[in-house]
Amino acid sequence: PSTGDNVARIMTVNTNNGMASAQEIVDICREQNVEILCLQELGGSMLDDLEAAGIDEVLPYSIVSDQATEISNGGRNGIWSAAPMDNVSTNLLPIKTSSMPAADITVGNQTIRIVSVHPNSPVRGAQDLWDDGLSTIGQLQDYDHSYVIMGDFNSTWDHARFRELLGTSFVDAGEQAGEGFHMTFPSAGPIPPLVELDHILYTKDSGVVVSELSTEKISGTDHMALLGTLETS
Repeated sequence: PSTGDNVARIMTVNTNNGMASAQEIVDICREQNVEILCLQELGGSMLDDLEAAGIDEVLPYSIVSDQATEISNGGRNGIWSAAPMDNVSTNLLPIKTSSMPAADITVGNQTIRIVSVHPNSPVRGAQDLWDDGLSTIGQLQDYDHSYVIMGDFNSTWDHARFRELLGTSFVDAGEQAGEGFHMTFPSAGPIPPLVELDHILYTKDSGVVVSELSTEKISGTDHMALLGTLETS
């Protein structure tokens, strides 16, 4: 089973420990025809709020990660899809602060390994946790899948560690498409977002391309939602 044709609209957003408007998330998914959604920081009542907002009517298949193994980084992460999932994992590779869920979703004739990620912020005293999280995500290069990795990476292109994560296998959708920056943080104040912390990465030369990135404001969270168009060959 698949999303039908070889194009799917995708979206990721950090829900700010479950404070984001679940209704606005679902409304954007409807309006933008989102078929694959990754969410981070599913704290509080967010899962119940999403259900009440009708997420299952739009994206009926889902997987939510395990709780963090040591230090919670704002709650669990999740993936929702319009198409059935296979080979699901609630903790793909252990990250101390935020488990990574993953699922195979077929788009057109190609199976994509979708991963929702949220490494720790590199704040004072947590640099090692940040570095460990990025290193763990980078290990996905060692596996033979066509990956699309979405989430709040707590990193910008100014971070050499983020560029190292990409290595020779992954590309950042916005950079690869030459579309410039899509600032996602902070979104809650009176001034426009100043940094690009949220990213969509995909495996280079895998028959997968993500382009046409855009952002949407959602009440209750300090991150913009990041959307893109995934296309398979």
